[in-house]
Amino acid sequence: MAVNKVFPDATAALADVLRDGMMVMSGGFGLCGIPSVLIEAIRASGVKDLTIVSNNAGIDDAGLGLLLQTRQVRKMISSYVGENATFAKQYLAGELEIEFNPQGTLAERIRAGGAGIPAFYTATGAGTQIAEGKETKVFDGRTYIMERGLRADLAIVHAWRADPEGNLVYRKTARNFNPIMATAAEMVVAEIEELVPAGTIDPDHIITPGIFVNRMVVLDHVEKRIEQRTVRKRA
Repeated sequence: MAVNKVFPDATAALADVLRDGMMVMSGGFGLCGIPSVLIEAIRASGVKDLTIVSNNAGIDDAGLGLLLQTRQVRKMISSYVGENATFAKQYLAGELEIEFNPQGTLAERIRAGGAGIPAFYTATGAGTQIAEGKETKVFDGRTYIMERGLRADLAIVHAWRADPEGNLVYRKTARNFNPIMATAAEMVVAEIEELVPAGTIDPDHIITPGIFVNRMVVLDHVEKRIEQRTVRKRA
């Protein structure tokens, strides 16, 4: 029996999901593959005291930077935040909590959460500030630190193509963090660029199976901003 998970817009898809104090995973990398329309809907909802799990915090006027502007974020769990002056200002003023993770550790914490693994050991960060307050063990003569898996109340992801049952395909580097986050939350809402009929997507091309996706919204326009434009000088 076919299932249609498409909602009319981002506001409707999130209407009965959002609440103060929840943990939200937000996919993408930099401004590539971020669920920007869903982020804007979260901003418009007014929910606050959010814990956001994301590789980075967007920039001042785009992506998760929009939620920082309105002070809806209490804590960030991230690996890189260097492009956001608003973030730096709030953090240095003691108004925003940050849990830094090495990038690979962050990805594995999310993947572990999606796989039902509560914790794992990694050598990354051993002997540094990253290890402070964490359990350590020695394996084969090398020190490892224990990291906890991550699960969220909500994951918002951006996909290139989907069918009505929620099977998702991501495009190139926009795939970053989206697939693992789609496995590691109680509720997964995806914004998609193109909706195709059921059976259209080659099963071998499906990256996130529809069983992980609860709701979707089809975008009528996609703005793809470039975070850092780098070009060669003209001859």
